Amino acid sequence: MPRGITQDQVNAAADAILGAGENPTVDKVRAALGTGSPNTVTRMLEAWRNQLGERLRQLSALPELPLPVGQAMVGLWQLATEHASQAIAGRFAEEQAALETARSTLAAERQTWAARLEAAAIDRARALAAKDLAEHACATLDAQLQDSHALRTDLAQQRDRLQAQCDQLSAELQGLRAQQAEQQQAAAAERARQEAYVRNLEDRAHQEVDRARQEAKQWQHRHETAEQSHREALLALEARCDASQKQSQQAEKEVARLLGQVAALETSLAKASAIRKTKRAPRSSGAPRGAQPKKTK
Repeated sequence: MPRGITQDQVNAAADAILGAGENPTVDKVRAALGTGSPNTVTRMLEAWRNQLGERLRQLSALPELPLPVGQAMVGLWQLATEHASQAIAGRFAEEQAALETARSTLAAERQTWAARLEAAAIDRARALAAKDLAEHACATLDAQLQDSHALRTDLAQQRDRLQAQCDQLSAELQGLRAQQAEQQQAAAAERARQEAYVRNLEDRAHQEVDRARQEAKQWQHRHETAEQSHREALLALEARCDASQKQSQQAEKEVARLLGQVAALETSLAKASAIRKTKRAPRSSGAPRGAQPKKTK
């Protein structure tokens, strides 16, 4: 309760409410004061009820009254007491019914949120499973990419061997041409034979070179195609991995939000239960204004 609220303020508010013909309750006293915690107001209101009997006894110290007047006041006091008891019992029953209704509503909402939390947990498990599958697929494609690199290395080695063969054939061709130049002066017949031999050798060499180049181009084209396919597959898989990760993050955020709402509902239920226990706690019922005065002889 904020500072400044005293027993005298609570007493004054309770007297004003009782003077208006209403039963002073914790809510009415708090409304009249505009502040105050329920526990503190309840304690001070009990103290006011305990002091009310003594105050009424002090007020009863009046000059002697005629017996009919005293009996009429006793009857009025009994009627007021019965009316106040009935009003309190009715109000208590209404508040208890409202509390039970709120409790049932909170229980239903708690079950609903529990079901939604369970569904979110299932979605998260599915997202994690999809993430594991995507990671496995990534590993598989990575292995395939490694194989592609190995194949590229093998093709490069084959290309180097073919190039070496081409260089060797070119060197042999140059040697033969040198021999031809040296033998041109030997004899025309030998020269013609050598020229025919050289032409045949050149044709074969060119055919071998062309064939080697065609094979190298084919291997290069196959390697580029395979590398492009692996690159595209890797990009697609990375996109799937990103999507799976985002879905997992969204599921975790939804689970955290639902856990916070469940905690808030449990806190509200605990507060409602505490209020209900507070209202059910036995109170010392003080005599209202207009108590039976002492009979004088």
